[in-house]
Amino acid sequence: MKPIRVLIAKPGLDGHDRGALIIAQALRDHGMEVIYTGLRQSAVQIARAAIQEDVDVIGLSSLSGAHKSLFPKVVEALKEQEAADIPVIGGGVIPAEDIPYLESKGVAKIFTSGSPTDAIAVYIKQLIHKETVQTPNKIAHIGIAVESIDMTLPFYQHTLGLELESVEEVDSEQVRVAFLNIGETRIELLEPLSDQSAIQSFLTKRGEGIHHIALEVNDIHTRLEQYKQQGIPLIHEEPKLGAHESQIAFLHPKAASGVLYELCQPKLEE
Repeated sequence: MKPIRVLIAKPGLDGHDRGALIIAQALRDHGMEVIYTGLRQSAVQIARAAIQEDVDVIGLSSLSGAHKSLFPKVVEALKEQEAADIPVIGGGVIPAEDIPYLESKGVAKIFTSGSPTDAIAVYIKQLIHKETVQTPNKIAHIGIAVESIDMTLPFYQHTLGLELESVEEVDSEQVRVAFLNIGETRIELLEPLSDQSAIQSFLTKRGEGIHHIALEVNDIHTRLEQYKQQGIPLIHEEPKLGAHESQIAFLHPKAASGVLYELCQPKLEE
C-alpha cells in the first residue's frame, strides 16, 4: 500500500510556521509523505501544488485569524481546478464557534490548538481509508451513585414519575444497579455491594451524585482500538461484561475534562 501523501500549507500572510512543521514531522513519523509549501501561499497556489504533487489530503494551518476567509478559498480553488475530491482539513488558532461555519464551507475537519498530533494522523488514515469513526448512537444512560437504591427510588418513581425497568447485581463491579426509563435513555442508579466497589470509593470521596455518562456504540472493539491509536487514555483497553450482558469500557476522565464516559454495546437480540 502506497504511503498517504499530505500537503501542509500556510495560506495568506501568516508568518509563523513552527506549528505546521511540528505537524509535518508527526505525520512523517506515521509513515506519510509530507510536502510543505512554506509561508504566505495563496489559495490558488495551494490547490495547484496539491494537484501537481498528487496528494491525498491538504492540511491548512492558520494563526492569523483569517481562517474563515482563507480555508473556504482553498476549497473553492480545488473545485475550480476540478480537484474537489482532495479533502481539506485545518488547524491552528481557531475558535470553536468558527468550526460549524468552516465545515459548512467544505472543510472536512478542524483541529483546534491542543489537539494531539497522533489524533490528526489517525484521522487522516481513517479519512483516506474510509474508516472514519461513527458518532455514538445515543446516551445509553446516566449513572448516578447512591448509598441505597431502595431509599432513592421513591424520588425517581413517584416524584419524577419514571418507570422502573429492572434491578440487577453486576458481580464484576460489586454493584447493584437499577434502570429507570426516560425517553430513549435511562437513569442508572448504582449502589455499592462492598468496600471494594469503585462506587463505594466514589461515594467516600465525593458523596452521592452523577458518576458517569454511558454512550451506546456499535463496534466497541474497533472504537477502543482507534482510541488507543489516538493516544486517548483509557481505563479499559478491552471490553468487559456489564449490566444486561452488554459490553462496556470506560475512558479515563482526564480524556474529557474530568467527565467519566462509558462505552456501551448492547447485547445482540437473538
